[in-house]
Amino acid sequence: MHTAPSDTEPVSPTAAPGGSASRVGRTSAQLAAALVGVLLLLVVVRLPWAGDLGMHAATVQRLRHSLLHPGNPLVDADTPSPYYSPWMLLLGVVARLTGLSVFVVLRLAALAGLALLVTGVVRYVRTLSAHRAAPALALLSLLLLWGPVLFNWSGFLGLNSLALTVSYPSVFALGLSFHFWTWLTRALRAESGWGVWPGLGVLWALILLCHQFTGVVASLGGLAVVLAAKPARGVLPRLGAGLVAGLLLLWLWPYYDFFALFSAGADLEAIHRPLYQDLAGRFGLVLLGVAALGLRARRDRRDPLVLFFLLGTLVFAAGGLSGHYSWGRALPAALIPAQLAAALEAVSAGRRAVRRGWACVLLAALAVGAWTQAGTLGYVVPRGALPGVVAEKYRTPWVGYQWIMRAGVRYGDVVMARTFPARQIPAYGPYTVAPGYPDVFLPDAGRREAAVERYFSGGTGTAERREILRKYGVRWVVGGTSAKAPWLREVAAGPGDQVLYRVLP
Repeated sequence: MHTAPSDTEPVSPTAAPGGSASRVGRTSAQLAAALVGVLLLLVVVRLPWAGDLGMHAATVQRLRHSLLHPGNPLVDADTPSPYYSPWMLLLGVVARLTGLSVFVVLRLAALAGLALLVTGVVRYVRTLSAHRAAPALALLSLLLLWGPVLFNWSGFLGLNSLALTVSYPSVFALGLSFHFWTWLTRALRAESGWGVWPGLGVLWALILLCHQFTGVVASLGGLAVVLAAKPARGVLPRLGAGLVAGLLLLWLWPYYDFFALFSAGADLEAIHRPLYQDLAGRFGLVLLGVAALGLRARRDRRDPLVLFFLLGTLVFAAGGLSGHYSWGRALPAALIPAQLAAALEAVSAGRRAVRRGWACVLLAALAVGAWTQAGTLGYVVPRGALPGVVAEKYRTPWVGYQWIMRAGVRYGDVVMARTFPARQIPAYGPYTVAPGYPDVFLPDAGRREAAVERYFSGGTGTAERREILRKYGVRWVVGGTSAKAPWLREVAAGPGDQVLYRVLP
C-alpha cells in the first residue's frame, strides 16, 4: 500500500531540509501562489467574457424562471440539457431567491469554484507530501507549467484559461475532484467502514453530472488511487457499494439522461480535434513533470501520480488514434499528475543538491509559463498601463449584447442571429433560432442552423425569409446593415457595426 503521509500527519523535522534557505524558498513559493490567487480574485470582479460564459449564464436564466421545467437553455424548445447539473440548479435557486443578476450569481460561483480548487489541491498534495512548500509549488505548477504557446480551454487549469473559465462548472468540478481524490485516498489508507463509501460514490456522480469531461478525469484519478492502494479484499465490496450509489444518482438525475451522452460523441469530434494539435507548443513544459514521474516510478511503481498519468495518456492517445477527438478532454488526467510531480520533486528528491537543482529548473519553467500567460494581467490592469510587450499578449474579452436588452428585447423573445452573437444573446434571457453551441439533445439543431444560414444568404428570396421568421416566432434580428429589409425596422446600433431590427407584423 502507498504510504505517503496523509494531510493529517504533522510535518516531520526532515520535511523541510536546508534551514534558512529552505524557509526562504518555501516563503517565496507561498507568496507567489498568494499573488496569483489575488490576481484571480480580481479577475472574478471583472469576469471577462469569452468562450462558454453565455451558455452558463443562459442556463442560470432558465432555472431562475423555472426550476422544474426550464426547457432548452438556448432555443425556444422543450428539451433536456446536460448543462442542468446539480451545481447550476443550486445557482438557479440562489438567483431565484435573492433576485441577484445572473452575472452576480456567476461571480459567486467563481468564488466558490476557486475556493474548492485551492483547498482541494492543498488537501490532495498533503496526501503525497508533508513538506510545507508542496501545496504552493503544486498550485503554481498547475497554473503555469504549460507551454510557450497560449492555450485556453475549459477543464484545463492554465492561468489564462482559468481566468476565462473561473465561473464555469468545470472549475467547480475540478475542485470537487481534488477533494474526491483526497477523501478516497484517506478512506483506503484507513480502510474506512461502510458509511464512507456511498458518500464517495455520490460525490463521484456529482462531479460527472456537473461537468462530464471533468468527471472522466476524476474517474481516472480515482482509479489510480485505488490501484496504487492495493485495497484488501474486504474493502472491495465497500468500493462496489460506493460505485452503485454513484450510478444510482446518475440514473435518477431528472434533468437529462446522463447515459444517453455516451452515444453523442460523434457530434463533438470536430470541435475537439484542435486538442491534438501543437502539443509541444501548448504543453511542452509539462515534459519536466514527465521526467519527475519517471523518477517517482523508479521509487514506487504503484505511485498514484504515475498510474494517473498512464491512464490519462492512454485515453488521450486512444482518442487521437481512433478519431474520437472528444476523448482529448481527458488530457488533464495526464497533465495534472505530471504538473504535481514536477512540483513535488523539488521537495522530495533524495539529496539536497539534487533538490536545489530541480527547484532551479522548475523555477525557470514556471517563469516561461508565467511569461506566456502574462496577458492575464490585462483582465485586472488597464491595457494602457501594461508594458507594451505584456499588452501584446492580452486578448480583449467579448463585449456582450446588453445593448439589445436596453433597446427593448425581453426575456423569452426569439432573436435571429448568426453563431457568434447566438453564443451571447441567451445569457440575457432571449432565445436564438439556432444554438450557438453543439446541442446533443436538440433533434432539429441541424435544421435550425440551416435556417439561419438561409436567412442571411443573399440568394434567399423574400418569401422564404419571412417564412423562416414565422416558423420560429422571431421578433428580432441582429445583423449588419446588409440585413436590412422592408419587413424589419431598425431599432438600435451596437458595437462592431451590429444592428438590431424589430420584425414588423
